[in-house]
This record gives sequence, structure tokens and C-alpha cells, in this order.
Amino acid sequence: MTQSNAQLRIPAVYMRGGTSKGVFFHAEHLPQDRASRDKLLLRAAGSPDPYGKQIDGMGGATSSTSKVVVISRSARPDCDVDYLFGAVSIEAPVVDWTGNCGNLTAAVGPFAISEGLVQAPRDGWATVRIWQANIQKRIIAHVQMRDGEVMETGDFELDGVAFPAAEVRLEFLDPGGEDDDEGGAMFPTGNKLDALDVPGVGRVEATLINAGNPAIFVDAQALGLHGTELQRDINANAEVLRKAETIRAHAAVAMGLGTSAEEVTRNRPHTPKLAFFSPPASYAASNGKHVTDDQIDLVARIFSMGALHHAMTGTGAVGIAVAAAIPGTLVSRVLGGKSRAAICFGHPSGMLSVGAEAQQENGEWVVRKAVMSRTARRLMEGFVRVPTLSAPSDNRSAQA
Repeated sequence: MTQSNAQLRIPAVYMRGGTSKGVFFHAEHLPQDRASRDKLLLRAAGSPDPYGKQIDGMGGATSSTSKVVVISRSARPDCDVDYLFGAVSIEAPVVDWTGNCGNLTAAVGPFAISEGLVQAPRDGWATVRIWQANIQKRIIAHVQMRDGEVMETGDFELDGVAFPAAEVRLEFLDPGGEDDDEGGAMFPTGNKLDALDVPGVGRVEATLINAGNPAIFVDAQALGLHGTELQRDINANAEVLRKAETIRAHAAVAMGLGTSAEEVTRNRPHTPKLAFFSPPASYAASNGKHVTDDQIDLVARIFSMGALHHAMTGTGAVGIAVAAAIPGTLVSRVLGGKSRAAICFGHPSGMLSVGAEAQQENGEWVVRKAVMSRTARRLMEGFVRVPTLSAPSDNRSAQA
């Protein structure tokens, strides 16, 4: 990190991972002090921006594009790199470090290889062992190599991304929560299905789950929705957004993730995520592609940072896979009361296939692995410029 003309000059890479993109940094190039680091990252993204556009920064003014990633070599013998993810609020001075981004996880392996942090074969599949520092979990990325470089172009199509690219295979190891994790066990209330009394909403049945990220799964009907809605149907509807945030915030308290709903809304907009489900139904995706009910096992939608996600978060997909594999969850109920080791679900941009390996041990459900495929691409590399005197002084950081 150097200074030029009253601006800091910080090495960075702008990458797409899955249906998200963000700015990737080496940890050694950022301040070690958390408050200073967060001020710098907020300013790099262009936040807080009362206009909601992040014009004066690298953020893209959506929950999918206002993200930062910090990578370093890992001191753990079972991992190659440590991966820390920050969800940067657009209008508030908050960097939320409470959860992972499953989509950007797909870019961590390619970044680590291209930046020389991990040795890889000249051709074939490289394996990158990732320590996800936000949620304290291991992830294995399988990255394709050709002629000594990461393959980025290919024919793998990911709904929600306009162009095909090279497949990146991800294995989320032991994705379910444990007793010593934040929020407790995989089912923090001890139930696979809870009935919550939500002020201003009423009684809501929900699965509260720690898998990939903390999440809340409800029926679409709980929000007065059909389940096949797109962003345009939801994000301009203030009443639906209010109801969704009210359910999310109160469920987070029930999960032990906050002392009050107000605190959750203020300090941890990134997690837990709220997703809603409905049985298979035909609909036109956001690009006009027709999804038919015989192609999918269920329909899923998820909120991210206060708005409906344009596709599906990666960690949301992990949570859905885990919940589908365990009987008694809301997801398995939508599946007709059955548990599935692999499913294909419809989301606003199309379809996604996921799977999870679950089994009972001593009467408790244990998930050893969740799997899915994504793509990733390096969009730009060089330096991010950050004014030295323009960082906000009242930023809040949700864990780090």
C-alpha cells in the first residue's frame, strides 16, 4: 500500500465469482487494525452513499456487487489460504463480516493460484484448501488448469451469468453448525421446524438453520407470495420488504444472533438470510428463459441485504441442499415430506443443482459435505485508489 497525490494505492483484483463480484485484497496490503481496515474498505467500495449508487467507489450498488474479500496464506496445516469475506452496506457505514459469500468462494481458488499463494499442476484439476474465516469452516475448491494458468473460459453455463466459463467445483465440508459455532448447532433452537410469533406479521413456520450461513426458510405464503416472483415484483414492494425484514430480524434473535430485532437490522444486514419456497411451478426467469415445473423439485427465492437476490446466494444453495437432505425441515416438507441427497431448484435467473451428504449419528443429523459448481473470472487487476482523508468516522463492523 503506497500513497500518491493524497490517495492510497492498494494492489487489488476485481473478480466475478458465481453470480457475484467483488474486490479481492491480500491481507498484508490492508491495515491490521480492524477499524482502519473497515474505513478503507468502505471508502474503496464507495460507501456510505446516501444516493445508493456507490458512484465514487468500486461497489456496484447491489448486494451482489458491493463485496470485499481478504486473502492470506493459511497457518493451518489442513488449509492453503484463509478467506475473509465482507458484505459492504451501500448506504450505511457498515461492513458485515458475519457470514460467507458462497458465490465469491468460487473465485478464491483461482485468485490464490494466480497470485502465487498455492502451487498448482500445469494441466488438469488443481485443489485449493480454503479456510473460511467468517464461519470457521473448510471448503475445497477444484480449479481447472491449462498450460500453467487458471482456466477461466469454458462451456459451463450458470444461470444468472450471461456468459459460459470454466467450471469450478466446490465442496463445503461439515457445513452444518456445531455447538461452539455462532448461533449454536445446525438447528439452533433444537427444532427442524419452529412456529414464530412475529409482531406485525403473525405466526410464521420456519426452519432456522446454520449451514453455509445462518438462514431462515419459510413458505412463500408466509409473505403473501406465490414463490415465482422476480426482483421487479418484490424490490419495489415496501410492504413485502418490511415483512421480510421483520421475520428475518425476529428469527435471528430466536437463533441467538442478536439481543433484539432492532440490533439485527442495524448491525448484521448480511446474515442470517431469509429464503422462501413453494412447490414446483412454471415461470419465466429474468432473462426470459422458461423454467417448467417438470425440470425442478421446488422453487426458491432469497433476500440479501434487504432486497430479493437476482439469482441464489451460494451459501443459500448450501443451506437448501442441507435442509433438503434432512427430514422434517420446511424444505423437505415442500418436497412432499421426502428428503433428497440432490435436488434442482428454480430461482429468479433459472435453475441450480445442489447436493448434500447427510446421515444420522447418535440420533443427530450430521452433514459431511455439500457440493455445487460455479464459475469465476478475473475482471481487472491493478490498484484501487482510496482518498486518505475521506473515510467515514462512524463506521460499524459486524464481527471481523
